[in-house]
Amino acid sequence: MTREACRRVAGIMDGIPLPVLIVDAQARMIGANPAAEALFGPNLLDRPFVTVIRHPAVLQALDRVLSPDRHPAPPPDPVLPTPPEGGAVLRAQIAADRRDVAAEITVSRLAPSLGAGAVVAILDRSAAEEGEQLRRDFVANVSHELKTPLTAMTGFIETLRGPARNDDKARARFLDIMEREAGRMNRLVGDLLSLSRVQAEERRRPQTLVDLPLLLRGVLATMGPAAEALDVRVEATGLDGSQRLAGDADQLVQVFQNLVENALKYGGEGGYLGLHLRRIPHEPMLRGPGWAVAIEDRGEGIDEIHLPRLTERFYRVDTHRSRAQGGTGLGLAIVKHIVNRHRGRFRIESTKGQGSRFTVILPEAGAASGGSAGD
Repeated sequence: MTREACRRVAGIMDGIPLPVLIVDAQARMIGANPAAEALFGPNLLDRPFVTVIRHPAVLQALDRVLSPDRHPAPPPDPVLPTPPEGGAVLRAQIAADRRDVAAEITVSRLAPSLGAGAVVAILDRSAAEEGEQLRRDFVANVSHELKTPLTAMTGFIETLRGPARNDDKARARFLDIMEREAGRMNRLVGDLLSLSRVQAEERRRPQTLVDLPLLLRGVLATMGPAAEALDVRVEATGLDGSQRLAGDADQLVQVFQNLVENALKYGGEGGYLGLHLRRIPHEPMLRGPGWAVAIEDRGEGIDEIHLPRLTERFYRVDTHRSRAQGGTGLGLAIVKHIVNRHRGRFRIESTKGQGSRFTVILPEAGAASGGSAGD
């Protein structure tokens, strides 16, 4: 390729958002655009292509394009896009940017006017693959969560129609269990709908103002009977006065009721519930001041190995206990997405045997924010 041709090709490649590599007839690198350098690193020119991408299928495709007489092309894959004439399209997991990239790679002949060689374009499909895997996992989890109570209810119905048809005690016991399972499925469907709504609105930051101390006082009043029934001592600080900040009142009530309910549920009978509101003059992740709401208990606590995964959908530390207490495994995932929508932070701290603290930090009204929930 002449110097002028190289200059023209480089100008075109710089405007292509996908990583693009060009090799000569000996499979040595003679061109790479900025997107390719961002993916594979600098100093790509004049290197053998095999030192950039080592995947055997990609190297075979490149050999077929550079030497079609010696390397006949395989039949086209109907799942992949139609390859360019004399070229190839394949999907491969390649090592790049210190990670494995699920890529769709197109290998084409270099235009004859530019000389012998090939163009390799890389489409990073990692995000799409991860999204598809998340969707499959989500469907599998929902199916499992619904199938378990449905199977139990079907068994009870068959028993009531058969051996227990005239057994009043068995009928009453089975109907109680069926009612509990139906209630759990109803809560699961409600949480799924809630999660879907929250995710749909996550990019739209709330514009209305809410009085945070007043909202928290309302949450404590609502959860008061449950705390009294469990003989839990409630301690609240910082809830006097008024402090208005941007927020969706219904969603914030959902967040704090969920966290208070968890503290009551896992803090144990005769336990302790703390709810503390305080101002943070400067929260680095929010790039400004914020208000922290900490909800804590002194229950069993959570092993630190579980903390990073607590906000995953359907993740439970104790599956049997969570289901027995009516949990759907979606509560903290909903909390995380609501806090994300408010451009806040969500922190979880726990020590096994000493209790847990869940902290929501919301940006002060008018403060800049650039953080997102989760640690």
